[in-house]
Order: sequence, then C-alpha cells, then structure tokens
Amino acid sequence: MKPEIIVVTAAFGHQKVTELGGQRALLPIIAEAGADGVEIRRELLSQAELQSLPQLAEAIAEQRLCACYSAPDALFTADGAVNPLLEQYVQEAEQLGARLLKLSLGHYRAGTDIPALATRGVKVVVENDQTDCGKLSAIAPFFTEHPDAPAMTFDMGNWLWTGDDPLAAAHRLARYVSYIHVKAAIPHKESWRAIALDEADDGWRKLLNLLPGNVPRGIEFPLQGDDLVAVTRHYVDLLREV
Repeated sequence: MKPEIIVVTAAFGHQKVTELGGQRALLPIIAEAGADGVEIRRELLSQAELQSLPQLAEAIAEQRLCACYSAPDALFTADGAVNPLLEQYVQEAEQLGARLLKLSLGHYRAGTDIPALATRGVKVVVENDQTDCGKLSAIAPFFTEHPDAPAMTFDMGNWLWTGDDPLAAAHRLARYVSYIHVKAAIPHKESWRAIALDEADDGWRKLLNLLPGNVPRGIEFPLQGDDLVAVTRHYVDLLREV
C-alpha cells in the first residue's frame, strides 16, 4: 500500500499563503494535485481564522482531504512541566477535524510523567525541531523511556540544524515514527536552507528508505513555480513511488 501524502501549507511560503488569501485558498490546489491531506499551520492562521476552525474543517472535507494540525509550541515548558496550552491545542485540532496534533518536545526531563494524549481521536505527535530540544541526544531518551508515548514526527532536515546525523537518527528512532516531514537542505551562510527535492542529491532517498514506508509523508520543502498545481502534483507522485 502506497503511503499517504500530506502537503504542509508552509511549503508554499508565508508570503504566498498571504497573497492567495490564507491556507483555505490552498485546499483546491492541494486536492487537484492528488494529495491525500493537508497540514494546517497554526502560525499561519489569523485570530479570525482561529475562531472559525469548524468552517475550515468543512472546506477541507469538501476537498476530500484529511487534516493534520501543527502548533508552533512544545509539549513541555522551560521548567519541565506539561504545556498548559495542550488542551487548547487539542480542542483546536478537534474543531479542525484533524487526525493529529504536532508539537515539538520542549524541555523534557527524564522520569517526568506524561499525560494521556490519545484523546478524543486526536493523536499528539512529537517532532524533532531545530532547537537544542530537538537534538538526537535530547529527544531519543523521551521515546526510549516512554515507548507508549506520543509517536514521532521525523523531520528529515531538522537534524542538520541541530548538528546531528540524519541517518543515525533514523536508525535509532525509526520504530517510533508515525509521520514524516520530507525535507532536504543545503548549507546557507551560518545555517541551512530547505530546498526542493529536485535540487538535492539522492541523500533524501536513502534517509526516507530507512523510515517506515507505511506512514504519511508530509511535503515540507519549498513548493514554488508559476503552476503550483503541477509543481505539487510532481512531488506528490514522486513521494508516493519512492
């Protein structure tokens, strides 16, 4: 069975999302490109849009897409406590009809109890982000100590920002992965810059093949061009076949 392909709205760029009128305007593009779902980014929603998530859910359903929801926040706060906004984010994900809520790990402390997160059909998944909290040495113990904890969103590119070896991370964490953010990157000034897969070497293929082949794959690299449907369809088809 071929994996589901999810298009992350941020892949189109903040400026393009704004220019087109918001994430809702991207839904027909994503659907026409043949994707299975969309990842809605909380940071790209206006306050008015946050108050009308059920209407956005209806628009997603009309395009026959599934929904994922990403909040730019962490599961654990700086003092090691469970984020007090977690319940709010779960409620927003429910209103959106999302199957999962993606957060970063944050400042997890060994031995910390975690809440029951598989609530009301919204699955909380933890992503390796580009901070020290997303380093392999920080995030691996969380999954080792809590094998029944939230599953992992494996961002293929973020390991470069944290100075880790993506292949080593895949070997260590593949068993916990339930969602993949596909991303390639190249050095840029003092950091890294995400690039489209056609502009990258074949390293992303090797990395992707180390990860579960039956979990959704999210497009989080730049989708740019005069014909966004054609560009998106190209990568949707590519990622289904790899």
